[in-house]
Amino acid sequence: MLLIVGTVRLPFEGRPAARAALADMIAASRNEDGCLEYAYAEDVLDPGLIHVKEIWRDQAVLDRHFASAHIAAWREAWPALGIGDRSLFCYETGAPRRV
Repeated sequence: MLLIVGTVRLPFEGRPAARAALADMIAASRNEDGCLEYAYAEDVLDPGLIHVKEIWRDQAVLDRHFASAHIAAWREAWPALGIGDRSLFCYETGAPRRV
């Protein structure tokens, strides 16, 4: 499994406009084969800082995700939405266990 975590930044005033694009991206990604979890969440103490968490079955499905039409549309929307300070990291993980 692959775990992707990190953040992206939205301008505070641009958050309402970005909601639809974020929702579209989440819905399309969650429908992909091999997507086990896909979520964005705004930081409680830092409005406009969006935390990203994705879990993918393997590298092949992640590669297909990166080549998808909805990823291309999402990336094309970044300048208009003011998306900046993107910082994402991918980790290879084993099977999950409760803690």
